Amino acid sequence: QVQLVESGGGLVQAGGSLRLSCAASGSIFIRFNTITWYRQAPGKQRELVAIISSGGRTDYADSVKDRFTISRDNTKNTVYLQMNSLKPEDTAVYYCKSPGVNWGQGTQVTVSS
Repeated sequence: QVQLVESGGGLVQAGGSLRLSCAASGSIFIRFNTITWYRQAPGKQRELVAIISSGGRTDYADSVKDRFTISRDNTKNTVYLQMNSLKPEDTAVYYCKSPGVNWGQGTQVTVSS
């Protein structure tokens, strides 16, 4: 079955860092697909955080530019989201997504002030 599995979330103090992983299984090959990180905070709509295309182009939400970095390791079939200078407003469940693949369980990120 085709899946994207998120991991790496946790509890961190404001100003800290976390690295999230999005591991692909089944017939998904990260290098051939656009992968997007989304997040959803309690009571809010899901929002796009970062995106990496199959060609390696990246883009970010304004709220995370210069703090978050999306990258890809084709040998591990995994996409990463490096999150630095975390803020309490970054608290959310983070999901990775590719077209045609169901949403996963996500990984919880909690930033304390």
